[in-house]
Amino acid sequence: MDKKIEETREFLQIIGMPKAQQADICCYVILAMAGVKPDMRWEEAANEWIRIHDIIQFANSYYGTTYAENSRETFRKQALHHFRTAALVEDNGKATNSPNYRYRLTEETLQMLRVRDTIEWQPSVRRFLHYHQSLIEMYASKKKMSMMPVKINGQDFSFSSGKHNELQKVIIEEFAPRFAPNAECLYVGDTIEKDLVKNVAKLTELGFEITLHDKMPDVVLYREDKDWLYFVESVTSVGPMDPKRILEITEMTKNVTAGKIFVTAFLDFKTYKRFSENLAWETEVWIAEMPEHMIHLNGDKFLGPR
Repeated sequence: MDKKIEETREFLQIIGMPKAQQADICCYVILAMAGVKPDMRWEEAANEWIRIHDIIQFANSYYGTTYAENSRETFRKQALHHFRTAALVEDNGKATNSPNYRYRLTEETLQMLRVRDTIEWQPSVRRFLHYHQSLIEMYASKKKMSMMPVKINGQDFSFSSGKHNELQKVIIEEFAPRFAPNAECLYVGDTIEKDLVKNVAKLTELGFEITLHDKMPDVVLYREDKDWLYFVESVTSVGPMDPKRILEITEMTKNVTAGKIFVTAFLDFKTYKRFSENLAWETEVWIAEMPEHMIHLNGDKFLGPR
């Protein structure tokens, strides 16, 4: 029983499936779709049209699993969806909510599995990979394509995709040139790479006390000619410059003598309205869809440290 599961896992690894798609549940899907029981040979594999219900029943009956019917969505999302993208399986084109919706192994997959224990195994895998990009490569390519290039301090960087990073990109490219001309970016994070830019030497020189527990503002800019620091929070769903956040940053920068400017940035006015009641007084608001303007919350000054 375990031997067949491990052989299936090896197959998924060799053809370039990501680690998550080499899990036991994914192995059971391949075995069920091939109709290969623990005591059968790979050359007996088949590719009949079957339902997820049939896959669950097969795994429970022949491989000792205890999957319930309500786990169908897990089978679909973790295994079948990815297998179809990788050209390992195909569906019959019916609506997904149709009782007649079925999957089966593609002919190429079937032929690879049937020669699993023969000298044709390696050539068949190479042939498959020649015509089909591995899923790991495919997903990596999509991830790379979805990266957003950004120039920070004259150097090229890339933000991973997502609204938060989209806003950070425009903070650096649109906000900074308008309201913090010639400022240096001392810190900016990324949703994947936490500290994309972090000039520890300059932050320390300015008097920052940064510990592992401190959460840096999303973007920190320093304008040397004015000796101003801009603390900018990029807000798409959480984390505006509310009174609590101001206290946290103030504590982190209690030894900083440079002027401090607290800015909350939003992508659009709609998001700003959601958070407007939470914003601290004596802070600034910048909205990306209106990049030429800023909103100053009270006070006798406009942009500038108090």
